[in-house]
Amino acid sequence: MVLKLTAKFSLAFLFIVAIIGITTTWVGIRLIADGIIKQAQNKVTSDLNAAREIYNENLGDIKDLIRLNAERLLVRQAIFQENRNDLRNLLDWIRTKENLDILSVTDKDGKIVLRLGNPALYGDIPNNELVRTVLKNKEVVVSTVIIPREELLKEGGVGLAEKVYLKIIPIPKAKPTERVEETSGMALISAVPIYSSTGEFIGIIYGGRLLNRHYSIVDKIKDVVFQGEVYKGKDIGTATIFQNDLRISTNVRTSDGERAIGTIIAANVYDKVLGMGESYYDRAFVVNNWYLTAYEPIKDITRKVIGILYVGILEEKYTDMRKRAITTFLAIVLIGMGSAIAVSHYLSRTILKPLNAMVYASRQIAKGNLGYRVKSGTKDELGELGLAFNIMASSLKERDDQLKEYTRQQIMRSERLATLGQLSAGVAHEINNPLTGVLTYVRLIKKRLDKRGDEDGDFRRYLDKVEKETERCSTIVKNLLDFARQSAPNLKSVDINLIINESLDLLEHKIRLQNVEVEKRFGFVPRITADFAQLQQVFMNLIINAVEAMDKGGKLIITTKALDEPKMVEIEFSDTGTGIPKDNLTQIFDPFFTTKTKGTGLGLSVVFGIISRHKGEIDVKSDVGKGTILTIRLPIDTT
Repeated sequence: MVLKLTAKFSLAFLFIVAIIGITTTWVGIRLIADGIIKQAQNKVTSDLNAAREIYNENLGDIKDLIRLNAERLLVRQAIFQENRNDLRNLLDWIRTKENLDILSVTDKDGKIVLRLGNPALYGDIPNNELVRTVLKNKEVVVSTVIIPREELLKEGGVGLAEKVYLKIIPIPKAKPTERVEETSGMALISAVPIYSSTGEFIGIIYGGRLLNRHYSIVDKIKDVVFQGEVYKGKDIGTATIFQNDLRISTNVRTSDGERAIGTIIAANVYDKVLGMGESYYDRAFVVNNWYLTAYEPIKDITRKVIGILYVGILEEKYTDMRKRAITTFLAIVLIGMGSAIAVSHYLSRTILKPLNAMVYASRQIAKGNLGYRVKSGTKDELGELGLAFNIMASSLKERDDQLKEYTRQQIMRSERLATLGQLSAGVAHEINNPLTGVLTYVRLIKKRLDKRGDEDGDFRRYLDKVEKETERCSTIVKNLLDFARQSAPNLKSVDINLIINESLDLLEHKIRLQNVEVEKRFGFVPRITADFAQLQQVFMNLIINAVEAMDKGGKLIITTKALDEPKMVEIEFSDTGTGIPKDNLTQIFDPFFTTKTKGTGLGLSVVFGIISRHKGEIDVKSDVGKGTILTIRLPIDTT
């Protein structure tokens, strides 16, 4: 018996529904399972960033506390006068009030003057890398450090050494170890140079807090990041600070409810973080439960990995969520498949023909024939669907045409810029040599005239003009080379305020001649990683532009400040010059665009290229007749 088309369509539809249902079920289950776990893992990764900020905030607090005490006048006087009693009286209450485990002072040679935790022991040189760094660089340093038992005994006696002592507790899946105890400690320490009132380096003050059995950081991470959430009687989120592979500060609990200090990290995490020095983002067994975790190494001042910062979310919550989501999804799929089968026969009668037309039209669109349209004479919903399909196809074709045109323009622009750069470099190199020759011979002729005592003023004036115009050509050639070269920055740690000051010193004569007043509003900005010479070129170019815009004198205000979010340094040049018309603002960074009668139009193009290579931003605002404000933002770390 030959089946009718409707029956064939129904059977085919039934088969398709079954295949799609099975495939959708398998894919959906995988997507739900992976999606929930992936979303949770992404949250843990984000939580680790917050934990790192809290940890670094504690480092910064230690640094500020020690630095402020180093700047106290009475402390400096006591060190300068070698008055240990006054020094002890001044610092002992600080140590007690701020709950510092270590607070000590050295002389300018690094010898201990006073240990607040062990005043009877002094005169020795501490085994402290931070002290050695300050002695060498005379700069404030702060870092996480490992302190061996012998140094703990010196700094605070037996009490301090016992505070960090831990017996190692075996747990499942931990990395095997032959150690049975840990006697060294891990601490947040800052060391600060001390100077006399005359600016003479007279010593060092260093101090900090032990992390061993100190739970304020990990508990703050739990409260801030996880907000104390509990699942089935267990903390949903946990945080830990490891000393090497040993938990020394944690809110992970053992089976008896105690903090799991003295336990060892899992073997696979150890190999990744401590063995290879890399971060670990994956599920891991933590003491007695599986967690979705994130670990990152903690490094000391020498960049050696000495510990680990960890955050984790209880995996059980997300596995339960996954089970519930999969169950709900399966129910929805089964209901949907049943409903689809029930109406398949009806659909085969009513939509077979227009559906085929729609399928064919879809295939034409998929093949790239965006001009194809559905031919439908019906005025029902299927007819409206066909009309909507035609509108969609028209929109796709319009957007496809726009995209092609935009792509073509971008390719042409890129090719023009590349050709322009090559042409600029070639022309510059070809012109530079004859220009150098012309300039040399002009100066030789002038020297000959000087020796002969020639008084021909017109001839000398013509030569001066040739020399001046030749030097101007050389400047243009140099700008062409700078534009074409686009050299990568030589990144080093630089001081923005220092670069601006040096640029102003170099341009002092020109600024004074233009009768321009310069006001410096320098804020405290951190050192950044950048190319000193290239940034100096940027600042000099902007200063020159501002000064030349104030041909009748004016005021140039240079402001620097640090931005907290994003982490950037902002430099602002504000002048009271002639300003830039709005029509020109969008073109000022284009190569060879200039409003100056003698300009090359390359200065701001070079500036824009340098700032872009430093991953920075540059903005300009201007009012004609009022002045221009040009703002540069540079990331603190461009690596």
